Amino acid sequence: MKYQHFNTRQFFDNDTLAAWIFLMPALLFLSIFVLGPIIYLFCLSFTNGSFTSTGTYWVGLKNYWRLLLNPDFWKIITNTVYFTIFTVIPSLIIPLALAVLLNKTLVLQGLLRSAYFIPSIVSLVAAGLGFRWLFQTDGPVNSFLEIFNVTQIPWLGSTMWAMPVLIVLSIWKQLGFNMVVFLAGLQTIPSSRYEAAELDGADNWQKFRYITLPGLSSTVVFTLITTVIFTLRSFEQVYVVTSGGPLNSTNLLVYYIYQEAFGQFDFGYAAAAATILLIFTLILVYFQLKTWQE
Repeated sequence: MKYQHFNTRQFFDNDTLAAWIFLMPALLFLSIFVLGPIIYLFCLSFTNGSFTSTGTYWVGLKNYWRLLLNPDFWKIITNTVYFTIFTVIPSLIIPLALAVLLNKTLVLQGLLRSAYFIPSIVSLVAAGLGFRWLFQTDGPVNSFLEIFNVTQIPWLGSTMWAMPVLIVLSIWKQLGFNMVVFLAGLQTIPSSRYEAAELDGADNWQKFRYITLPGLSSTVVFTLITTVIFTLRSFEQVYVVTSGGPLNSTNLLVYYIYQEAFGQFDFGYAAAAATILLIFTLILVYFQLKTWQE
């Protein structure tokens, strides 16, 4: 096996220097606004995080132990897992079904794509205000249910129904983006495969199972990871619609971090919770890159 020796002349040639010059603004931007805050967050999690006259001092793993021993934190984790599972699964199945149907539909295809994609470009704050109006006790949803003699449901005041409202809002918000991604993936599958399957007598389900799904494997992984990340960082819908209530039943991890940092001014404890969220997100990104490489 031959080894290539490092050549300083090649490293400092004109093309390499030009590449570094063009990359330097982006690298500086990432260092100042991405890597710097991440490093600061990690260091802050090992301190009391107080910006008062008492000053900031090192506490080691105390904040992480507080998280592990705090029942409220585990309640938040349970809420986040519940919210993530019941948001991600429909956010994959419904857009995939719509993408398959739209890929075969030629009539008003562009109009339908635009209609389904509109929620993705609507401000989540505006959408949250709209959903809060729809699901208030005397709102349009309960008015519609009264037509069928259904008693009013306290959607946002019930520990049972408040979380499903947030889940429906998040699915509605993510639906259009995922559908467009699936549509792009479907167009990369050669039509000759479907023609060959038809000649072999395959029905629609068999073509979907043995051609469409395998052809969308990398697209499904990408959509899964991006949807999970979108769900984990959910803040606006909680802040606008429920404020974490009632009785902490809709409090999610990002909103909990916000409360601890800017409500209780316990920045070290909030930084520890944010670090755990960051580590879990990085694991998901690693899994995505690992799958793509394979």
